[in-house]
Amino acid sequence: MKLALLAVMALAGSFLIFYFSVKLGAFGKLPDHATLKKIENNTATEIYSADSVLIGKFYIQERTRANYNDLSEFVVDALVATEDARFFEHEGIDYRSLARVFFKTFLMLDRSSGGGSTISQQLAKNLFPRKDHGWLSIPVSKVKEAIIAHRLESIYSKEEILTLYLNTVPFGDNVYGIEMAARRFFNKKTKNLNAQEAAVLIGMLKANYSYNPRLYPENSLARRNVVLYQMAKYDYITEAAYDSLSKLPLELDYTKITHNSGIATYFREHLRKELEQWCESHSKPDGSQYNLYTDGLKIYTTIDSRLQKYAEEAMARHMSDLQAVFNKHWASTNSWSSNQELIAQALKNTTRYKSMKEKGLSEKEIMKALQEPVPMKIYKWQGEQEVKMSPMDSVKHYLTFLQTGVLAMDPKNGDIKAWVGGINYEYFKYDHVNRNTKRQVGSTFKPFVYAAALEKGMNPCRYISGEKVTYTNLADWSPGNADEEEYDMKYTFKGALAKSVNTVTIRVLEDVGIPATISLAQKAGIDSELPEVPSIALGTANISLMEMVTAYCAFANGGFAVKPRYLAAIADNSGKTLDLFKADLTRERIITKETAMIMNAMLQDVVNEGTAGSYRWKYHMKHELAGKTGTTQSNTDGWFIGYNPEMVVGAWVGADNPAVRFRSTSLGSGASTAMPIVAKYFHKMQSDPQFKRQGNAAFPEMPDYVARSIDCGSEKEDKVFMEWLFGDKKDGEKKTTFDDKNNSEEGQKKKNIFDKIGGIFKKKKDK
Repeated sequence: MKLALLAVMALAGSFLIFYFSVKLGAFGKLPDHATLKKIENNTATEIYSADSVLIGKFYIQERTRANYNDLSEFVVDALVATEDARFFEHEGIDYRSLARVFFKTFLMLDRSSGGGSTISQQLAKNLFPRKDHGWLSIPVSKVKEAIIAHRLESIYSKEEILTLYLNTVPFGDNVYGIEMAARRFFNKKTKNLNAQEAAVLIGMLKANYSYNPRLYPENSLARRNVVLYQMAKYDYITEAAYDSLSKLPLELDYTKITHNSGIATYFREHLRKELEQWCESHSKPDGSQYNLYTDGLKIYTTIDSRLQKYAEEAMARHMSDLQAVFNKHWASTNSWSSNQELIAQALKNTTRYKSMKEKGLSEKEIMKALQEPVPMKIYKWQGEQEVKMSPMDSVKHYLTFLQTGVLAMDPKNGDIKAWVGGINYEYFKYDHVNRNTKRQVGSTFKPFVYAAALEKGMNPCRYISGEKVTYTNLADWSPGNADEEEYDMKYTFKGALAKSVNTVTIRVLEDVGIPATISLAQKAGIDSELPEVPSIALGTANISLMEMVTAYCAFANGGFAVKPRYLAAIADNSGKTLDLFKADLTRERIITKETAMIMNAMLQDVVNEGTAGSYRWKYHMKHELAGKTGTTQSNTDGWFIGYNPEMVVGAWVGADNPAVRFRSTSLGSGASTAMPIVAKYFHKMQSDPQFKRQGNAAFPEMPDYVARSIDCGSEKEDKVFMEWLFGDKKDGEKKTTFDDKNNSEEGQKKKNIFDKIGGIFKKKKDK
């Protein structure tokens, strides 16, 4: 008996010595109370749409903090019943469980006997990961966690302990915290989890890989029922509820939003770069810089998740069909496959080529390696496919894809509502929306020529010959029209813009002047370099989709320039606003309201009976819409910008490499490639009761004096009448010089005659 007592005392003494050696830092310093009061986890930055939908995250660990009030009662009950039944009774250490651990794990080194850790101890383990101390690793860790747990309980309430634990625990699939787990596995917030869903997630805590419902549904189902049984055992649910719930099948709504998936992927990447710069220039209260990936910022944007979805759906539906047409168009003759220079350049842009080049391989060795088949995943509109293909063939495969950019903007304030930078962000990272991506804009630039002419006071009913002209002072430059008959016609502004007559547009530019046209385009929001050459009227300048959509807002809103806005506010993880980005409502008027009305009327004519006429007869869209198509040389770029007073939508379509394109204008024009996306987008808006009004918004009725100014009479564009009025010129192309100031005596004389004749016939019509 005496020996037994001595043994117990020796054992107790040894434990006390061991305990205090751990507490005093012999196995590493323990966190003090001050450190524990400042517990913070790396938390993902969240991006929200204007309609309060989470559209993406930036993170190292995918974690979202939840408050106690955000937790479902089923989550709390399931956790306590399964992990720590006496949680609300102890002060961080469950001595009954601790005794079991001491004798079985510490003395008998039985690692399978169970941990016996309380929730507070598990929280300590999550916050301060275990370290290797050899054979003493488990006892040292257990004592450390017990001490830290007791300290945590002296600082935080039971509710706060539960919340901290549920925010730190890993759920597998690189998901941390209950809120993120609820969204990932059930696509709902934590507070909306039902009993069986809560049981699934809490069941994963025992082994988040083995009980992952996505990977091992049978294991997860069995573990869920164990948790439900524990809940019934401790009277959190009734026996009847357990019997009913345990028979239900496992149902998931697995939703994974990665940087490559979800909605607005191109927009989110554009935003990420801007937010990184913001973080570098802003400091937290402690003086350190904000971290985009760990500080849990809340980013509020102007994007509307519903309109973004409609834009993506419209794009995908049309581009998949268009790609099939394109593939069929080139089925018998792949011109780029025999273009060795094109293929070679594309190969040099690949990661594989650059990697081998950096390793010092010769060109011959690299090219040989790039022709050897390897297993890879490739993108097709039908879905991702596993294939064995050489990198060279992969380059040829991706070279054939048509790309697109789609942007929707509110013309009243410049708020961006939808941003689609390409067909698939995971495979095609290049964003075709932002200001750094520029392509020739074709005839979508023409409205600025006519608007500048109206601002100068030119008569929109003036009749201008479509005759072909060769400009001798511009290396015999001779702009042509798509239709040969247009050379024999005379046009008013409305007719020339509707039919996109190049020769007439050049003559208008000559009268109004290049500087005046460029000045107006720049005031409207086009920042790209605009060369002072006559061909600018035909859209030879390289401009981004962002700039073009912004510039068209001036027509839609009655003459005011707007600045695009996509970032609304930035808040910290507690919701405190750190920065506001208000819409700039101090708008500058850049054209008169009369000019805007006339431009809207003329651009509606483009849609009603001009180059965008298929918007009506093919897509059966009957709402009011103004817009302009654009097709660049050799059908390289297809454009369409359509708008009403509530929404401006622009679309560009083309291949990343300009050498890849349709051979025929009937297939490659902006009306065929870009306009269908806009049509499908507006159709989706009009089909949604929430956006029906915006989708069907009508232009304001024009005052009589404005309407009369463009009521030129369709008969005045009749070929026979014009031949009688102006004479039938059959003497071939006229040779002249281009004078953008129109200071020549002959030019001014002609202008005066045309204006007088227009006035005479207008008076007759009025009578």
